[in-house]
Amino acid sequence: MTAPFESPTPEAVPVEVVVLDMAGTTVRDDGVVESAFQRAAERTGVADRMPWDDALAYVRDTMGQSKIDVFTYLADGDVAAAHRATAAFEEAYAEIVAEQGVTPIAGAADAIQGLKDAGLAVALTTGFAPVTRDALIDGLGWRGLVDLALSPVDAGRGRPAPDLVLTALLRTGTSSVAAVAVAGDTVSDVQSGRRAGAGFVAGVLTGAHDVRALTAAGADAVLSDVTALRGSLAEHGLLGAVTATP
Repeated sequence: MTAPFESPTPEAVPVEVVVLDMAGTTVRDDGVVESAFQRAAERTGVADRMPWDDALAYVRDTMGQSKIDVFTYLADGDVAAAHRATAAFEEAYAEIVAEQGVTPIAGAADAIQGLKDAGLAVALTTGFAPVTRDALIDGLGWRGLVDLALSPVDAGRGRPAPDLVLTALLRTGTSSVAAVAVAGDTVSDVQSGRRAGAGFVAGVLTGAHDVRALTAAGADAVLSDVTALRGSLAEHGLLGAVTATP
């Protein structure tokens, strides 16, 4: 009798690039996104078509997604209104950062440097426009720390589409999607990594969504914060032999 065919178990592919979200993953949010949304809504009336609590719940549920997409929904498909609201949001976010400063997640800079020391490229991704993204990076002093920083406009579509992850792969010259690791605090981050075919996708608990939501979205691991990522990669056999010890 012929034995049934069994596909061989694929070997783990070492990670070459790590794609990290910004607000809530590497940068502390502390309610800044919600505050900026409230200012934008007050200035433009973009959320007036629905109860305020419903609008705020939608913003929370869609954390990590492109802001223009969020505001297009809130504006009931009015693209011009969505663009005005997005501009107001970016302005408000910059105001709050100027008022309060910008703070990294504790240990995030060292965690990024640790990934770099392990021979990995590190890309930051965000749903913010480039002007806000760059203001955050400059405020943190991370300009020379990361290899790449991407906004939806750089990639085509924002999360949960795979475009940001795939653009990071292309721009860093990564050999395959299996050699990409993704980490973020939102369902959209996890979905984006899964849809891109990333070899490893982690959720972190320093931002918008909890263990249940991140696991349901398809996270391979849910970590306390980004500082645990290198160790998790090592545990899963995804660091090269020379750099496998965190």
